[in-house]
Amino acid sequence: MEKPARGGRRSGSDALYAFDAAWVAERGGPLAGADEAGRGAFAGPLVAAAVVLGEAEVYGINDSKVLGSALREELYGEVLEDVEAISVVSFPAWWIDGHGVGAANREALKKVLESVSPYCGCALADGSLRLGPEIQCQPRADGRSAAVAAASVVAKVLRDGAMRALAGAHPGYGFERNKGYGTREHRASLREAGPCRVHRLSYAGVA
Repeated sequence: MEKPARGGRRSGSDALYAFDAAWVAERGGPLAGADEAGRGAFAGPLVAAAVVLGEAEVYGINDSKVLGSALREELYGEVLEDVEAISVVSFPAWWIDGHGVGAANREALKKVLESVSPYCGCALADGSLRLGPEIQCQPRADGRSAAVAAASVVAKVLRDGAMRALAGAHPGYGFERNKGYGTREHRASLREAGPCRVHRLSYAGVA
C-alpha cells in the first residue's frame, strides 16, 4: 500500500531507490549522490551538497526543481534525520566572478564528494562534468537517483535560506522571492539600482 502523504502531495520514490540499488549492485556501495543549486542565478552563492542516504526511505524524494518549497523543507528534514554522511560547499559571487561558474561547479561537487568518500563505495553527480575517475556524472541524475535527489534538496533548501538572509541585507532586489535568479522583477531592480556586492558581475545582464 502506498505510504500516505505528509505535509503535501508526494509522488512515489520507488524508481529512484531502484536506480540506486542497481547502481550499487554494479559498482559497490554505499552510493554518494551530489548536486548543486544556483548555477544560473544572477546573485548569491552556488551551493553543492553530497549525501549518503541511510536505511530509511525518504518517501517522495525527487529532483528539488519539481517539488514545492514546503515539501522540499519537509524532505530536507527527513534526509537529515537518517543520513549516513553529508557535506555542503558554497562558493560566493566574487569567487564565481574570478574563476567562472564552471570552475565553481566542478570544485564544489568535487569537494563535497571528497568529504563523504570515507563513507561510500561509489559516487554519482548530476550533470555532464568530468570530475575525475572516481566520480561518475549523469545528466538529470537528480530525477533518477534517490541519493542525488536528496543532495539536490539539501543544496536547494540551504541556498534558498541563504538568499532569504541576503534579502534582509540587500533589500529591493526581491531575493526572498526570486532567489537571485533573473526574473523580470530582479532585472528591473538592477536597471534601477545597479548591482550590489552579492551580484555576479561577470554575468550578462547584471553589470
